[in-house]
Amino acid sequence: MFKVNRYFDDCVMSMAFENEEGRATVGIMAAGEYEFSTSSVEYMTVISGKMRVLLPGETEWKDFKPYDTFVVGKDLSFKLVIEADCAYKCLYK
Repeated sequence: MFKVNRYFDDCVMSMAFENEEGRATVGIMAAGEYEFSTSSVEYMTVISGKMRVLLPGETEWKDFKPYDTFVVGKDLSFKLVIEADCAYKCLYK
């Protein structure tokens, strides 16, 4: 069964599902600035658009484009700047 997640006044929305890869979401983000916390290790892959990301413990922002993946450890926070609407897939391990 699918589950719809909504964050930041519906500026970030995702559909959660589970398959042979494990738990995952596929979602969209409107332009804006966001901060997320993790409860498991997350593998975030950009599907469309671009994400500017400040990973935990880093001081420099990094840009990620379609097919790029970044990993955030469990129980950490990371920041995103989205300049134009984008889409992503997140795999939880």
